Amino acid sequence: MWSSTVVLLAAAEAMPWLAAMAVAACLVLMTRRYWIPRSDDPRLLPGSRGLPIIGESLEFFTASPSLELIPFLKRRQERYGSIFRTNLIGEDLIVSLDTELNNHVFQQEEKLFQIWYPESLMRIMGADCIVATLGSFHKHMRSLILRLFGPENLRLVLLHDVQRTAQASLLSWLNQHSIELKQATSSMIFSVTAKRLINYDESSSSEGKLWMQFDAFLQGLLAFPLYIPGSSFYKCMQGRKNVMKILRKLLDERKTTPRQKSEDFLDLLIDDLKEEKHLMNENFALDLLFVLLFAGFETTSSGITVALRFLTDNPKALQELTEEHENIRKRRADPDSEITWEEYKSMKFTSHVIHEALRLGNIAPVMFRKATMDVDIKGYTIPKGSKMMISPSSVHLNPTIYKDPNAFNPSRWKLVVPPRNSWPLEEGCDYVLVPTLLSCKYLSSFIA
Repeated sequence: MWSSTVVLLAAAEAMPWLAAMAVAACLVLMTRRYWIPRSDDPRLLPGSRGLPIIGESLEFFTASPSLELIPFLKRRQERYGSIFRTNLIGEDLIVSLDTELNNHVFQQEEKLFQIWYPESLMRIMGADCIVATLGSFHKHMRSLILRLFGPENLRLVLLHDVQRTAQASLLSWLNQHSIELKQATSSMIFSVTAKRLINYDESSSSEGKLWMQFDAFLQGLLAFPLYIPGSSFYKCMQGRKNVMKILRKLLDERKTTPRQKSEDFLDLLIDDLKEEKHLMNENFALDLLFVLLFAGFETTSSGITVALRFLTDNPKALQELTEEHENIRKRRADPDSEITWEEYKSMKFTSHVIHEALRLGNIAPVMFRKATMDVDIKGYTIPKGSKMMISPSSVHLNPTIYKDPNAFNPSRWKLVVPPRNSWPLEEGCDYVLVPTLLSCKYLSSFIA
């Protein structure tokens, strides 16, 4: 009896040590499994998965004030080359900073690769948003968008909307001692896009400044996805929640009110929802509106802000830009008449300024895709199902494509035009260039 009691007591005393040893053994096995690649991975890419669970996320999300390549990417490019492996926010990723591979991915979209986004980003953008749609559904959504932002509407409507809004903004700024440029341009561009998308007039709205909710959303867009009060990600999700509440109210009101003469994108969505064989539901429609409102003003206002920032430090470029605009006014019968499409298309140097600012601005630092089958390229095999993170800025800052790539030099676009697949914007992207270029035209006079 006594011996049995001693054995039991000894076992009880040893339990914490045994438990600790068991946990340690599990951690070792998990770590080995995490860091050591599977033996069946063909031509495995170099890289590291970082720490278990969080991977290399903490370093990736570290803020950088520089317009150069993200430090996280730059350090790994120096160590591993332009194609490497990492793990971010719980996802194993193949990162491409390689021009050839980036071009191949975009050229083979919906063939060898498809659109994909991390789960944390989909929580922000909306599980039903257009960035996650594929095939015919994606094409259907694009056709709806182009009905309002296609070439004809750009030429007849948006061109003049931007001109009037930019002129009105300048007049309102004249009475202010100072302005916060990014905030002011965001408000200006949002008023244009919101009018076309949801016929939203901020001055007559009881909801306050809707674009300010997007500003809260933006602060956490590229933050570590930690959903606790006070974190950037939490503020981001709260900003999204507030915007979605307003959009839901607008949709419910619009469905029960008579149709207005001026059609907006919300009208098109409601018509599509009424179709017998409609392809979307209301949640999808709201997510789509959310993404378009955000993308429509944030990228453009960022481009304008970056362009004006560079122009303040480059008086020669600012002078040439001003002369181009003055020469257009001199050729008019009425110098103060509204801009024409032909005049917009003639602004060659202004478009060079915008392309150069967008090249350096790093406005869309990364994009995501997923391989639909095994892909052999650059001596490596990208296995089917691999998730990829592509960095366009690595191409925009490539010294083999752009001489002195970190310098703001709009004239480089006059002398030697880089290959089109390295441009910051595709040919025909007037839905981005119209508001950016026209705003730059008027706002440049503000700093001249």
